[in-house]
Amino acid sequence: MSETRTKDLPATEQQDERRLNMIEAINDALDVSMGRDDDVVVMGEDVGYFGGVFRCTAGLQEKYGKTRVFDTPINECGIIAVAVGMGAYGLRPVPEIQFADYIYPGLDQLISEAARLRYRSAGEYVAPMTVRSPFGGGIFGGQTHSQSPEAIFTHVSGLKTVIPATPYDAKGLLISCIEDNDPVIFFEPKRIYNGPFSGYYDKPVQPWKKFDASVVPEGYYKIPLGKARQVTEGEQLTILAYGTMVHVVEAVCREKGVEADILDLRTLVPLDIEAIEASVERTGRCLIVHEATRTSGFGAELSALVTERCFYHLEAPVERVTGFDTPYPHSLEWAYFPGPIRIGEAIDKILKD
Repeated sequence: MSETRTKDLPATEQQDERRLNMIEAINDALDVSMGRDDDVVVMGEDVGYFGGVFRCTAGLQEKYGKTRVFDTPINECGIIAVAVGMGAYGLRPVPEIQFADYIYPGLDQLISEAARLRYRSAGEYVAPMTVRSPFGGGIFGGQTHSQSPEAIFTHVSGLKTVIPATPYDAKGLLISCIEDNDPVIFFEPKRIYNGPFSGYYDKPVQPWKKFDASVVPEGYYKIPLGKARQVTEGEQLTILAYGTMVHVVEAVCREKGVEADILDLRTLVPLDIEAIEASVERTGRCLIVHEATRTSGFGAELSALVTERCFYHLEAPVERVTGFDTPYPHSLEWAYFPGPIRIGEAIDKILKD
């Protein structure tokens, strides 16, 4: 195993390598967590017998039984509410919301109950729950199956928000989330569920095609929340991204021959602001890329933080490339994505200043 792959693991816990896609890595993380802790419970629509709409929970009910992996009614408010009660009781529930677009009926339970439970009870109760949900585009799901609502949750004190970009990170981060005593929103970018994609251009990739998977260690390992991953090193500019956009910006920089300091944020809350500051102070330029809409997107917060903390190091204004402030389109979703044209233009603009 290379140093890049193992730097997050204690030396005593580095295990054999396998190549898994993100779906398989998430399934493996759930399996490992359930095997280590009988209090871990998986629940949601179709997660049991069917194994989840994207097969992330396949085989778990057969292995752990219907009391630990069980289907729920189509009631997102109820799913979240039950998970809050389970967490307060002492379990570690991992509810799945089938698509991030369906999480809104459960917002009151997440914001008013889960996020505030530790504070309201003066630490007597906690809500150690990890809400998993696929988010973003990639399957032509349109405005009811493709939204990126991460900014909503980063605004809520008491919630943590995690978004992996690789199978390796998906497993290590998910295990950390499950073991965390605070409620976590774990968004899974469905566009890269099946592995690193090759079609980042303005044309669709077959969503069910199996691409080369990433190396994922056997057994138990954790990646700490709040630590960004440096994807590439460069002196020309800093690029901040997460989820699918990490792969897009990496591909664009490679094709343009740009030496960028690309940071995969991994977790939006807690945020690795120290890594961001160090990178921007070194490069003097910053580009932020995310798939969600521009107005009040998380990129606005990142831009404000970079400007506040690194103003005297900046040699050009902070730029953002995002989704558009429109309802998510079905047939035009590849035009909606931040792609090589818009990202390339933003890079040229930053480097020209």
